[in-house]
Amino acid sequence: MISADTAQATGLQTNFDQLLAANGIRMSAAQRRRLAWLSERLGPAVVHQAGSVPARGHGVIILVEPPSGPAAEMLYRSLRADCAVVVPFGENPAFDFLKSKLTDFGTIGPSFDGPHEMWWGGLNWRPIAPEQGSRSEASLRVVSCYPRAGGDDHARALRDKLAEFRIVCDIAPIDTADGAQMRAAEKSGFMLRMWEQHHEPLLFIEADAVLSEPPLLPSYLDCDIALHKWNRWEMSARTLYLGRSPAAEAVLRNWHHIASAYPAVWEGYSLDQAWSLTSSQMALDTVWLPRSYHAPAEDAGTPRHTTVVHNLPTDSSDLGPDAEFGVAMRAARRASRSNGRDAMIVIRSQAASHDAITVIMRDIATSDAREMAASIEAVTGAFAADCGGFGRLELALCPWQDDIRAAKSAAKSANNRIIEIAPWQTLPADLFRTVGQSRDAGSVVVMAGQRG
Repeated sequence: MISADTAQATGLQTNFDQLLAANGIRMSAAQRRRLAWLSERLGPAVVHQAGSVPARGHGVIILVEPPSGPAAEMLYRSLRADCAVVVPFGENPAFDFLKSKLTDFGTIGPSFDGPHEMWWGGLNWRPIAPEQGSRSEASLRVVSCYPRAGGDDHARALRDKLAEFRIVCDIAPIDTADGAQMRAAEKSGFMLRMWEQHHEPLLFIEADAVLSEPPLLPSYLDCDIALHKWNRWEMSARTLYLGRSPAAEAVLRNWHHIASAYPAVWEGYSLDQAWSLTSSQMALDTVWLPRSYHAPAEDAGTPRHTTVVHNLPTDSSDLGPDAEFGVAMRAARRASRSNGRDAMIVIRSQAASHDAITVIMRDIATSDAREMAASIEAVTGAFAADCGGFGRLELALCPWQDDIRAAKSAAKSANNRIIEIAPWQTLPADLFRTVGQSRDAGSVVVMAGQRG
């Protein structure tokens, strides 16, 4: 016998499948699951029509066409506080302006069954935050570490608050190479040990932080990873949640590997690169924690309602030693998407080969949103149908010539074959087979053709 809850979930899934199919939207299972999660909390989903005002009864607004500036302003002013906006083609920079007006809630990376980045956001966190008095932290373990040279008093306030909130924790001193300074590899190594030792989701909080209330939000959201983006672009590892999932473990192991290989790179950027790498290879469900989970002490910009207060200088200079570092990726990270120089999606084939092929999609800044989405699906579909003997496909979306040059340089340094296309070009079914059989391994195949 099917329970009422199961029947409701099944019906909801069927309705979503019909809605997405009718509007030509491909989503992975993880993305549809998040869409259903939002709809259960906020209300029915609807695909937004350009120029219209969202109906009051809809809690989830799905946006498939990037609005113009005036249209984005009209949509923004018409949104209720208790609704969410979902962009199923979140990798497209044409949506960046609208995203900048909203609060980032989360991103789900592309995968074979849904080759797009799904972005979701809204006006504020309150409608989907846990209710007052919720005790969802039962399955959460807070972990933290600090340099042994700093002394045990370093984490006393955090340990006392967690005991008051009845939250289990592991807070320990660790040996560090730089005395009172902790490297990213040392922090990520500690988190790996905690991951292997325990079975609950982990919430890392910097040892000198102060809790104003139980940190319930991450465990309530059923995501792979949750963290805060300082200034909407710079990832911080001071408050970092990892759910018990293969994707969360992949982020952690990638972070530790990158941080160990490049010890001079600060932890926020090495974590950023681990996130980018993992998100390109699986449908990583990321939540961008609100400012209340990364509130610097005595900062005028800190909201009144805080959860985690960090012992940070008001200028947060410790997040990045060089203010100009990473400039090329800031616009993309502020829109919660891949940078043009990174692979947006990586797909592995069944071929027993280490050879890889990079497809660079240019002219995306001047292409229609549906046209670009269809081209992404055509590339991934063609690779699935005939990989041409390549073991891996890497697809990079490059709006500018600088991005194209960087993507080509990265591909050549990895000895990848390269194809350069535009979204409006029709791809032959045997594209990868033809390139794979070509003898000119060092060349860049540029697809020719005129816009129709």
